[in-house]
Amino acid sequence: MYYNLNDFFLDPIALKVGPIVVRWYALAYIAGLFLGWRYCALLLKRSPFVMEPQQLEDLLFYATIGVIVGGRLGYVLFYNPVYFFYNPLEILMVWRGGMSFHGGLLGVSAVGLIISYRKNIPLLPLTDLLAAAAPIGLFFGRIANFINGELYGRVSNAPWAVIFPNGGPLPRHPSQLYEAALEGFLLFTLLGALAFFTKVRHCAGILTSLFLLAYGTTRAMVEFFREPDPQLGFFIEYFTMGHLLCLPMIVAGIILFIFSIKHSSGLND
Repeated sequence: MYYNLNDFFLDPIALKVGPIVVRWYALAYIAGLFLGWRYCALLLKRSPFVMEPQQLEDLLFYATIGVIVGGRLGYVLFYNPVYFFYNPLEILMVWRGGMSFHGGLLGVSAVGLIISYRKNIPLLPLTDLLAAAAPIGLFFGRIANFINGELYGRVSNAPWAVIFPNGGPLPRHPSQLYEAALEGFLLFTLLGALAFFTKVRHCAGILTSLFLLAYGTTRAMVEFFREPDPQLGFFIEYFTMGHLLCLPMIVAGIILFIFSIKHSSGLND
């Protein structure tokens, strides 16, 4: 038994009133950022996440810019540089789609560095705060990808395979839902449990390192089920651009984990 996405009447447009069009993808960004902000506010009540409410609001504002600008430029540079080299004005047309998580991560990382320096906030506790909230946005973003029928998986005969409107007549892995479950729900649960119920939160950098490791590993796993971008295809056998971008995340996560363990006594307090 296969599922045809057209049977579910899923429309990328959530609401249309005259010339005003609201897409599910935009709502996913809004939900991820808003709920991430509120979750960070909740975490701030737990030591050692120390930040003034106004600083958190500033962080939300600049993190939003970092996600959008970094995500778009990441897509341009990582996934389709030749096309955008000859069509530079289309870089600004974000409503046509094309965002990269890895680019968004770099954008938010840059924002974190600036905020940490200008507001005199310790960097690693700040990145731990962001890492704990990031899976919320990942979850909603992947659900929006599924509704849009984009970033679908490879052809599959699995009983839960889906026929996507833009994916041809053959059923495919709903890889967006795999990512929503692993990168979103599972990672959020893991980091949340560690932040609220263990001493890990006192070891600056641990949550960040675990986010990098877990996201890089689970995304690399799902890449074996996800259809590669047509303009890139496979690099080597079954390996894609997603695999290539996840590798430095995993390496950075391992290095940061070792560094955090060696330079913190928080776990022994």
